[in-house]
Amino acid sequence: MAMRQTPLTCSGHTRPVVDLAFSGITPYGYFLISACKGAGQHLPRLSGQHYGKPMLRQGDTGDWIGTFLGHKGAVWGATLNKDATKAATAAADFTAKVWDAVSGDELMTLAHKHIVKTVDFTQDSNYLLTGGQDKLLRIYDLNKPEAEPKEISGHTSGIKKALWCSEDKQILSADDKTVRLWDHATMTEVKSLNFNMSVSSMEYIPEGEILVITYGRSIAFHSAVSLDPIKSFEAPATINSASLHPEKEFLVAGGEDFKLYKYDYNSGEELESYKGHFGPIHCVRFSPDGELYASGSEDGTLRLWQTVVGKTYGLWKCVLPEEDSGELAKPKIGFPETAEEEIEEIASENSDCIYPSAPDVKA
Repeated sequence: MAMRQTPLTCSGHTRPVVDLAFSGITPYGYFLISACKGAGQHLPRLSGQHYGKPMLRQGDTGDWIGTFLGHKGAVWGATLNKDATKAATAAADFTAKVWDAVSGDELMTLAHKHIVKTVDFTQDSNYLLTGGQDKLLRIYDLNKPEAEPKEISGHTSGIKKALWCSEDKQILSADDKTVRLWDHATMTEVKSLNFNMSVSSMEYIPEGEILVITYGRSIAFHSAVSLDPIKSFEAPATINSASLHPEKEFLVAGGEDFKLYKYDYNSGEELESYKGHFGPIHCVRFSPDGELYASGSEDGTLRLWQTVVGKTYGLWKCVLPEEDSGELAKPKIGFPETAEEEIEEIASENSDCIYPSAPDVKA
């Protein structure tokens, strides 16, 4: 039976959403953090209201939990530690910040010499890796906030993404046209990849040690241990971000044509494509259980999409039409204990953006 994709729209950001990350699965579910750019050069910064404000949400429903207030500039990167007790953010105000993700309190501000673009916790949450426009990787011991960070040099342009890998024994980092693998113990470069165009994103999959890299229209998969190529796909448009399903069944990607693409990882066959947003898509990520994926866009929204359309999960409930009605089966969205204003906002957003008619909303 044909099913129609029914995304959940998460509003709240008023500026482009440029990064998002999920936590691991905790006893309280899993969580989602997102970062936005803040005001552009042509927009006035009135009382700080357009500064980037990272937001924390329940991962399976998109319900807003809280906003981290403190940066005075665009926030380019955001991440959660494995158990969602800490958050870290990277910003244009030349700082990275570490937050208590339960209380929302700022725990520390880490001063840099230029714009910070990326942050990543070790698995034990004791160290934070940062990278940015000054071309340096920094490793902070979060148990010794007064200590100077270790620094790794070697990049020749601003660092876009930096990630721990191989159980925190190695580091992967990407600048404009190179991806580099570093040894944590010796702080030296192990190997590098060069590209003929700008690298737009990088994702690390610990299970299987797979590195996902996007550049131009290409989505490339490499070994995270050796950087040797595994396979690559070509998309119809410039891709800004891609994510591999935890079970390595599917791949999702989004980019400059406002569309989301879903591929079979093994065959490379395009399974779905649909207009997902009203602006370029900057980031996509699968949830840790693989049941959904999130996308963030220039249009200021986050959207959550079902991996298997029609499955009852989170706020989605499969509603079958009456026999012989001729209607397509469609997921129904339920909002338990959600404020009426929020229900109306989400319903109208979804109906305006995706549907010819409003979705069923169950109060």
